[in-house]
Amino acid sequence: MNKRMREIKERMEILNKEAVEFYNSNDFENAEKRINEIENLEKEYKIAEKLFKTDKETVEEEMPKNTVDKKIVAFANGIRNAATKMNETTGTEGGYTVPEDVVTDIEHLREAKESLQDLVTVENVTTMSGKRTYKKRSQMTGFSEVGEGKKIGAKATPQYALMEYKIKKYAGIYPTTNELLEDSDANIYNELTSWIADESRVTRNKLIINAIKTNTETDLKDLDGIKKALNVTLGAAFKATSKIITNDDGLQYLDTLKDEKGNYLLQPSASDPMKLVLCAGANTIPVKVFPNADMPTDGEKVPFTIGDLKEGIKLFDRKRINILASNTAVVGSDEDVLNAFEEDLSLFRAIEREDVEVRDKDAFVNGYITVTP
Repeated sequence: MNKRMREIKERMEILNKEAVEFYNSNDFENAEKRINEIENLEKEYKIAEKLFKTDKETVEEEMPKNTVDKKIVAFANGIRNAATKMNETTGTEGGYTVPEDVVTDIEHLREAKESLQDLVTVENVTTMSGKRTYKKRSQMTGFSEVGEGKKIGAKATPQYALMEYKIKKYAGIYPTTNELLEDSDANIYNELTSWIADESRVTRNKLIINAIKTNTETDLKDLDGIKKALNVTLGAAFKATSKIITNDDGLQYLDTLKDEKGNYLLQPSASDPMKLVLCAGANTIPVKVFPNADMPTDGEKVPFTIGDLKEGIKLFDRKRINILASNTAVVGSDEDVLNAFEEDLSLFRAIEREDVEVRDKDAFVNGYITVTP
């Protein structure tokens, strides 16, 4: 190995470290640039090797290893193989399941954006259905006075309830041009995982919002209604762990509220300035804001969910994301049909399974405030 070959190797090692760092920080654009530089240097190294090779065995020992991240390459190669070999009828010849590391990355990307999943209790399950037993909340009345020699009356005993879950399947077809599959490995990985992760996040947000809506809708009217929901409806059992969950319109409403001295009631949290709290009389309540796209306003009715969703709602996660690809499949009907072969597409089918159930309807209030534009 001559000086130039050593310089190339050293440069490749530096670029590889940078590519891995960019990749781990989800900066796929810069990771791709580093990988392209590495590939060009590999070509240069091979030319230098041929020009200065003196001993075949020695040179082979010194040859650099492929420095492109193995996970990205394996993923991309799998997609390319799937796109060229798949059909919609033969599972053994057409089935392509994304490796486990891709599933993990999808989960990480899903959690990177605002997700209601973070506010509820999540339980990973391995079966398609099941039941959970929990004790009902009831008001104790204390012992009764009993006179000497008198009969002691029976008192209420703890009551229990069953919560049943049934895993449901949620899926979608994602058409991708075959030109995309010919781009760099990092592009393929980034496009597919980001796409599916965001779809997964939106799916779960909708399921949780639907569960919230099973509670009777409450017109909070104004700030006093929010206080009543905290002090009376939720009470001491949930007040300390409650949050106000609203959307951009709700944030605008809260951000205009002032006390009698003209001070705004919505303030940064003292412990974490990046978070918001509503200072409402004796209450200081954390506020969590979601985009209108994720938690839409219904006409002039702005959503305000108040309470402890960790206690109120449970997400049963089957913990399985499955992706299949085909370049010959035909999906849809009439004018909405997609013919992968005819249109030079690869169709990716993503499936995940979960269920969302209300655990304790008394732990949250499904409220709204009417706000005119």
